[in-house]
Amino acid sequence: MGRTVTGAFFGGIALVCAAPAIAQAPAAGDAAQIIVTGEALPQPLGARAYGTVLIDRGRLTNSASGRIETVLADVAGFQQFRRSDSRSANPSAQGATLRALGGNASSRTLVLLDGIPMADPFFGYIPFSALVPERLSSIRVTRGGGGGAFGAGAVAGTIELASATRDALPLFDASAFVGSRNAGELSASVSPDIGGGHVSLSGRWDRGEGFHTTPRDQRVAATVPAAYDGWSVALRGVAPMGAQTELQFRGLVFRDYRTLRFAGADSASQGQDVSIRLISRGAWQVDALAYLQARNFSNIVISSSTFRKSLDQRNTPSTGIGGKFELRPPVGGRHLLRLGADLRLASGDMYEDAYNAGDPANPRTSLRHAGGDQATIGLFAEDDWTLGPLVLTGGLRADRWTIANGFYRAVSAATGAITEDSRFADRSDWELSGRAGALLRLTDAIALRAAGYTGFRLPTLNELYRPFVVFPITTRANAMLSPEKLKGIEAGFDLTTDGLAFGATAFYNRLDDAVANVTLSPTIRERRNVRAVVAQGIELTASARIAALTLSASYAYSDSKVRAPGEPFDGLAPSQSPRHAASGTLGWEGPSGAGLSATLRYVSKQYEDDLQSDVLPDALTVDAVARLPLGHGLTLVARGENLSDARVVTRNAGGSLDLGTPRTLWLGIKLAR
Repeated sequence: MGRTVTGAFFGGIALVCAAPAIAQAPAAGDAAQIIVTGEALPQPLGARAYGTVLIDRGRLTNSASGRIETVLADVAGFQQFRRSDSRSANPSAQGATLRALGGNASSRTLVLLDGIPMADPFFGYIPFSALVPERLSSIRVTRGGGGGAFGAGAVAGTIELASATRDALPLFDASAFVGSRNAGELSASVSPDIGGGHVSLSGRWDRGEGFHTTPRDQRVAATVPAAYDGWSVALRGVAPMGAQTELQFRGLVFRDYRTLRFAGADSASQGQDVSIRLISRGAWQVDALAYLQARNFSNIVISSSTFRKSLDQRNTPSTGIGGKFELRPPVGGRHLLRLGADLRLASGDMYEDAYNAGDPANPRTSLRHAGGDQATIGLFAEDDWTLGPLVLTGGLRADRWTIANGFYRAVSAATGAITEDSRFADRSDWELSGRAGALLRLTDAIALRAAGYTGFRLPTLNELYRPFVVFPITTRANAMLSPEKLKGIEAGFDLTTDGLAFGATAFYNRLDDAVANVTLSPTIRERRNVRAVVAQGIELTASARIAALTLSASYAYSDSKVRAPGEPFDGLAPSQSPRHAASGTLGWEGPSGAGLSATLRYVSKQYEDDLQSDVLPDALTVDAVARLPLGHGLTLVARGENLSDARVVTRNAGGSLDLGTPRTLWLGIKLAR
């Protein structure tokens, strides 16, 4: 696949570079009116029919943890595979989903940064630790099946991250924090104007000795805190190519080390991403981009009975490559038409060595190698039709997907004999998906909306080909997994008045052929397609501003059930799916940047497994942030996570527990000039 990947990438670069020829040339008198924003094309008005939630920069830069997954938790219904954040979770388990469609280490939600998918090409997890909130201007969350570019993976919704524009960034800023358990966090950025454009170079490093994820009564001599140490560097540049055309470049390099539960249980994830994007805001609007991702992951599993190495997942290199071309032709004042195509390729390998943890010599027993390739090529068209107070929107996608070159090979370390050599048949097919919605403004304050949609997600290379063990449970891979397919409808309203906004949405989603870890015995699970996961419920959002006080809140009620006739889990809630989730933040903004805020979050109980035998109890946490300006661009900041020191259970495997972040305090200083 290497030649295909390379050719597609350079083809995408050529597509981007050729795009100005399609854009309308500026008039001679416009030559001096060059405005570089660094933004994407405007969000279509019809997108509001699908019930979006916007997180602004003020909230992004004012969270107790300083981590993006905590900010995303403001959106009730957002969940990771487990409740741990990116300091104490296994990186490969950091999938993101919405609407209680079932916990999955792979993301059922499409996460985009400046229009580019961020999921790991092999595992499908999101590298949350590399997505620094201070580098962003906003996050737009759309719950429900997606459309448009890269919509093939948006079965639960879309999370769109937008990089901070030059007007939101000071020329120089830096921060330094010290926290509980010898934690530290340093970050800095410089964002100068260069010619008619600008560049932003930023870096962040954080580390900590970590907390004990293991409850006190389950600790042994080998138990250690969940230490972490990670860094990332990002470069973004924006350059004008005409009065209404600009070229955007983004590069990201990151590395993240973590230790989980036992001494020697170390993991490392790393990545190098690069992308180039062309935006033209002429009469013929163009959005064209190409990207390349190189990722890797390693992980050592320690036996929880002998505390010796049982598995060394020493190398998991993967490559993601893709691009899109979107054209918005001038078809009339009442229509906004989007036409385009996108391409995503993923290739990855897993190299791991198994060890006999029961033998004091801890010999290596087996060498394993698995991997494969995936490709999705999509064509899409969407149109918004404005008829006075009514906006009608609809779109279609046609995707050609391919799963190819899949294999799993195991070799005896003692004899060199091949113990398993499986080659899996190539598969391909077409998927047609679409969405439609309506937005009706009854008054300036009240809007009604309704929508319906379909979508699909390919199983990841990890789900297809890589078995894994979390003692005492072995989970088998399944090379014959089918794509997940979603059908959904929703309806709601939005009320907006001076200083007050309230929104409500009722939804019904059905995820057919949902990929789940199905229990076959007390120690064996297997990834399988279950007939369906059906989720229905309501989502509420509210915000208010009264003088210097602000309030934002959200609540999600989800009645989610598995449909699997004849199976013992038929009618049960899917794993990792709480029925209730709520979040609320009360803030005060004082003069000269002073401020206080407190965030209350609640998640009801959920289950670790498909048979509802292992319970994760409900959890209520309180976070807070205080800012005190000192003058000359300096601000003193105090942050507190889980101030009540609530016990948050993140994993339960037959009574073997992991816990989430305990009370954590931070004190630091920020400089902006």
